[in-house]
Amino acid sequence: MIEELWRRCIEFHGHACGGLAIGYRACEVACDILGIDLERIEDEDLVCVTENDSCGIDAIQCLLSCTLGKGNMIMRMRGKPAYSFFDRRTSRSVRLVAAKFDRSMDKEKLIDMILNDPAEKVFRICEPKFDVPEKARMFASVVCEGCCEPVREDLARLQNGRILCLDCFTEYKDRW
Repeated sequence: MIEELWRRCIEFHGHACGGLAIGYRACEVACDILGIDLERIEDEDLVCVTENDSCGIDAIQCLLSCTLGKGNMIMRMRGKPAYSFFDRRTSRSVRLVAAKFDRSMDKEKLIDMILNDPAEKVFRICEPKFDVPEKARMFASVVCEGCCEPVREDLARLQNGRILCLDCFTEYKDRW
């Protein structure tokens, strides 16, 4: 563990916790497996697909510069403590699934265990179940005819001849 990087994560996130430690450790393990220097990440070469929206993604944003805004952090909400990392330069990838930890244990002990135990004890290490996501694309905007706000054209819906955003669109629910 690099103490300075851990402190930077705590500063970014606001406090130290087990979830942040999971994200920090995922960065370390992924970089080790993919052969990436944690302190020399190139912009957008590394992609993280996170299956949760927990504290760990703050460490990934802070250390690996994977962000939603750049399109190299993808939310694939499954409610799992899982992170898949892809190196676009080498086409190498890894999926890390955090082990189930006893959350009733002392916070400092839990953090220490996550940061210092062998990687195989902290994560199930495997291959991602999907391919590397495509690079971020720019989309044209259309104006929603319900709320008059711009919406990405690929997320707009057509209903009764009107272009609608997802908030204005009334989804049809089968009554069977």
